[in-house]
Amino acid sequence: MFIKRILLATTPELSLGLFLIFSSSVGQTFFISLFSGEIRNAFNLSHGMFGILYSVATLTSATLFFWLGKITDQFNLTVLGLITLGILSGFSFLLSSAETLLILFLSLLGLRLFGQSMISHIAVTAMARWFSKKRGRALSVALIGHPIGEALLPSLITFFLFQYTWREIWVGIGTCIIIIFLPLVYWLGRHIKFNKHNSKQKKSKENLIVSWNRSQVLKDLRFYQVLPGLLASPFIVTGVFFHQIHLIETKSWSITLLASSYPFFALSVIGVTFGAGWIIDRFGTVHLLRFFLLPLAFGLLLIVATDKAFAIPIFMILMGASAGSATIIISTLWVELYGINYLGSIRSMFFSMVVLATSISPALIGLLLDTGVTLEIQFIIFTIYIFICSIIFAILTPNLLIARSPPS
Repeated sequence: MFIKRILLATTPELSLGLFLIFSSSVGQTFFISLFSGEIRNAFNLSHGMFGILYSVATLTSATLFFWLGKITDQFNLTVLGLITLGILSGFSFLLSSAETLLILFLSLLGLRLFGQSMISHIAVTAMARWFSKKRGRALSVALIGHPIGEALLPSLITFFLFQYTWREIWVGIGTCIIIIFLPLVYWLGRHIKFNKHNSKQKKSKENLIVSWNRSQVLKDLRFYQVLPGLLASPFIVTGVFFHQIHLIETKSWSITLLASSYPFFALSVIGVTFGAGWIIDRFGTVHLLRFFLLPLAFGLLLIVATDKAFAIPIFMILMGASAGSATIIISTLWVELYGINYLGSIRSMFFSMVVLATSISPALIGLLLDTGVTLEIQFIIFTIYIFICSIIFAILTPNLLIARSPPS
């Protein structure tokens, strides 16, 4: 009863968004990679081979999501959330029983498509639609589901890996989705009540701005100008998380130290996400673009510079700062540039590109490792790329602030 009162006190809409985002952890790289050692041993795969398999599964999910994501513009978002969670549970059970590379591939594909992509997309689209005047802050509340998962789940999974096999843990994950996640989302959905005044406010203000559709966005030069910088954070962070076990092995750090550092990442993401949400509501998203990647660059340089154990929590804080601001920036920028009516379609298109970037990252980094290119060298390259992107964002800012109508 106490938990129910808390959830309702923060409004069912925000609670539903937060919980759906937390649920997406099951399909996120940081979570799946916790089982990478066991999976590679079970199927006798090298770092590079498992990275390729994972990347192909992620790439396939991005292709499918490009079309699937559009349904958020057409159907009830709560119902879509329930259906997606049910499918996600099924793929958790499938992974637990995987005996061949084909079944492993299909399991990873399902977890990435419905975990990483679809459930997050539903939650973010819902927040952007249900909240107008305070969209940034609403998204910042919902998006803390990510750092909550990143803070709690690695330590929890690490503990369970000492007690159970990885297959048994995935059976438990699928069961938890059915007996906990599905009923809670259904219950929250029943308590959602849309404010009529808020709906009128949206119609009178936001709909005066002509919304761009997907084909019109693809003709806009600004979209391609901001794309490389927006994809930098998911590409780099995914690659780091996927190869985190190799990183700690090369640095002679323990997995316990790694797991205990995740709360620093989570707290950083939470703090920066709330701050970014407030700034976005007050000043707009465009003004943050030139700054949000810089903490990640400094974190990568720190890892290159030292093998001391204190570096990993600091690195997690800096990486969390960029990851937290990136998540909310790529969720609100499209509303500011292109309007709200086709948000689901536009965001699914961009998120497919994000998934494409995250599909390339593990394979590319893994193959480079197999050929002798160390993580330190790769981190230096990533840092240079970030500084270039930040300069480009600064140059583009005045142009992005000018309101434009879609091409006829």
